[in-house]
Amino acid sequence: MRTINVEQITAEVAQMCKEAAYYLPKDVYEALKKGRETEESPVGCDVLDQIIRNSEIAREEDRPICQDTGMTIIFLEVGQDLHIEGGNLTDAINAGVAKGYIEGYLRKSVVAEPLFNRVNTQNNTPAIIYTKIVDGDKLKIELTLKGFGSENKSGIKMLVPADGVEGVKKAVMDIILHASCNPCPPMVVGVGIGGTMDQAAYLSKRALMRPTNVRNAHPDYANLEGELLELINKTGIGPQLGGTTSALAVNVEWGPTHIAGLPVAVTICCHAMRHSERTL
Repeated sequence: MRTINVEQITAEVAQMCKEAAYYLPKDVYEALKKGRETEESPVGCDVLDQIIRNSEIAREEDRPICQDTGMTIIFLEVGQDLHIEGGNLTDAINAGVAKGYIEGYLRKSVVAEPLFNRVNTQNNTPAIIYTKIVDGDKLKIELTLKGFGSENKSGIKMLVPADGVEGVKKAVMDIILHASCNPCPPMVVGVGIGGTMDQAAYLSKRALMRPTNVRNAHPDYANLEGELLELINKTGIGPQLGGTTSALAVNVEWGPTHIAGLPVAVTICCHAMRHSERTL
């Protein structure tokens, strides 16, 4: 039985929060550069130039890519042969988030209660934590900082099987067109298909953790990703102020569902796709 102390987990999560806020992943940076090469709008080109330079300054100076440093979402894979000592895993992760946001001078954006009082927790906790038990004795931590300009434009559609592929495309495009330029495009779009309403939403979040240059392993879903990306880039939404680079990628994840259902969830992320990953 392998053992990890919670203090190590807290320290790693704190560092991951800062890394994610400062350093745009290479695949997203390259996708922005590619979009700049193919962008047809002069205004869109100017916007992309500014977005690319902003990400470079953030990396060079260890500064947040965006003032909205997001709500922290954590995906855990916990090996069933791993023992965590010294405290509670959830508490250790939240302590790491608090430490990272305070040390990194990242904006604290979480309120403790959503409707009536909305008092800021002052340390960006609690994080949203999804936990999966897997084989082995490792702890894998995937972290993303989710801004709410794009989160607020995400959505779920509960379709029926008869709606089929065309119904899925329409559902996705309805959400994208309603979002328009509000999610700070060029966006990355995560689509979850199947499961239940909540599982579809989870799948759409999980889809965003996949690199923008990696397609779904299932050829039909890979084709769907390409078709949706083409449709989105034909909308004219463009990078902030119109153009042909509305989205950098569409990532689709799917899961089994009920014979009567076809849930479709869309999570939109802005161009600040902030991720960090560790395996302990």
